[in-house]
Amino acid sequence: MNAEIVAVGSEMLTPQRVDTNSLYLTGELNNLGVEVVGKYVIGDHLERLASAVRLALSRSEIVILSGGLGPTEDDLTRDAVALALDRKLIYHPEIADALEQRFARLNRKMAEVNKRQAFLIEGAGILPNDRGTAPGQWLEESGAVLMLLPGPPHELKAMFERQCLPRLARLVPPQVIRTVELRVAGMGESDLDQLIAPVYKKYENPATTILAAAGDIQIHLRARCATQAEADALLVEVAGPIELLLGDRIYSRNGESIEAVVGDLLRKNHATVSVAESCTGGMLGERFTQVPGSSEYFVGGFITYSNEMKIELLGVTPEILAEHGAVSKETAEAMAIGARRRTNSTYALSITGVAGPDGGSEAKPIGTTHIGLAGPTGTEVLKRQFIGDRARIRSFASQMALDLLRRRLSGRS
Repeated sequence: MNAEIVAVGSEMLTPQRVDTNSLYLTGELNNLGVEVVGKYVIGDHLERLASAVRLALSRSEIVILSGGLGPTEDDLTRDAVALALDRKLIYHPEIADALEQRFARLNRKMAEVNKRQAFLIEGAGILPNDRGTAPGQWLEESGAVLMLLPGPPHELKAMFERQCLPRLARLVPPQVIRTVELRVAGMGESDLDQLIAPVYKKYENPATTILAAAGDIQIHLRARCATQAEADALLVEVAGPIELLLGDRIYSRNGESIEAVVGDLLRKNHATVSVAESCTGGMLGERFTQVPGSSEYFVGGFITYSNEMKIELLGVTPEILAEHGAVSKETAEAMAIGARRRTNSTYALSITGVAGPDGGSEAKPIGTTHIGLAGPTGTEVLKRQFIGDRARIRSFASQMALDLLRRRLSGRS
């Protein structure tokens, strides 16, 4: 079975509000083996909402609307669904009485406008809301199920878990969704796709999605089968050949971040690390320390933006800077060696480069970056020319630094 989610409310179309309800609902539906094939955010407009409901019902067996069940004139979900189904709205005085009693318990008088929440769509069952005033509604239409849920997340979650999940569990046929997430570093998206497409294009199930960020590619394989064993076997059938093709460029097989993977390797090797950063301005250190427990292996770091700080804090010689410049192999190497010496860490990473948008030259254009690694077996420096804006270049640099250390710790460099 497939599902579609409609988030209702003009406020959701502003930059100040984010639709988090659909993320929660997607997770719960996936746990039942239901695939979410569409999500929409629709403003407070009767015809647009009704059109969205009709479209969703024409394609999916489960349709969930969140929000728009309040008492004010712009709360149009009830009206829109009634219009889409060509059903009447019926006033239920017992719902109004219950709402009035709820207000009385709070020592408040219910406004007349709250009676709008006592209207149910013809044929709908009520979904009680013990955390708010807006009752939900459950409808069935031509083999499909519609749920009208309140917008506030704490109300929606409680209603869905208590009222909707038990009903859905009886309706949804036995089915499971299982996923594998491979994460890859050091490879471009188009090169990766060209390499693995002959494998995954043979299959409609599992579905394959490739997501690219700066220096980090995620391959999502998603299998939907009658049993967990069938889904797992199918994922192995597809993921196995992909893993062989990509080899050690895969740094994670469970979606774990590269900083978490590197942290685990440092722990296993009983090793520590420090950083010396110029153009990334602390980004690499921040990525290390966002992992819980990183104090076990992360010693500290230096943000040496100016040449004076490189000299004073890391011991980079004025001669190196004068002859080769701050953005150079020699400076990156000296920065890494200096950070390792000053902190007595097992390894040290350094980054120096031109992140832009200014500062580039013909010899060292924007994106020129040197990444250094110093360790017990010596030092190495990678030079890369990254493309993109300042934020993207800095992200590329920190990702490549982490991958450089990962490969050294794994014995691959």
